[in-house]
Amino acid sequence: SLRHRHNFSLLGPRGFAREIGDAQALLADITGVAPHCFRAPAGLRNPMLDPVLHRLGLHLVSWTRRGFDTRERNPARVLARLTRGLGTGDILLLHDGHAQRDANAQPVVLDVLPRLLDAMRQRSLKPVTLAAAVPPRSDNRGA
Repeated sequence: SLRHRHNFSLLGPRGFAREIGDAQALLADITGVAPHCFRAPAGLRNPMLDPVLHRLGLHLVSWTRRGFDTRERNPARVLARLTRGLGTGDILLLHDGHAQRDANAQPVVLDVLPRLLDAMRQRSLKPVTLAAAVPPRSDNRGA
């Protein structure tokens, strides 16, 4: 969504369309490509969201593993949450903004990512982007 509002799930169809449509337009303008996947802020949504996403040609996605990197300062704990039971098809949630900082004032994700990728290699798992894992709808209005 455009603002990552924590009351996002309380919006109605018009509010969803505005928040998501404005974000799609901005992202397409910046990158030249409109995303074809959508994750609700904090994962919160309601039944009125699906028809809006369908009209916009978007897939609803969520995560199967969450490191809580916006709350947890200890990289080892974030990594443990992500790798416990990690397997094919898992979708990992990490943040490139608003991440907690470690004891050296660095975003926790910077310490977690190399170790996470190594753990994935050890399990013969190949990381892919969400765009690669979830192909666009054939009727996608975006890209």
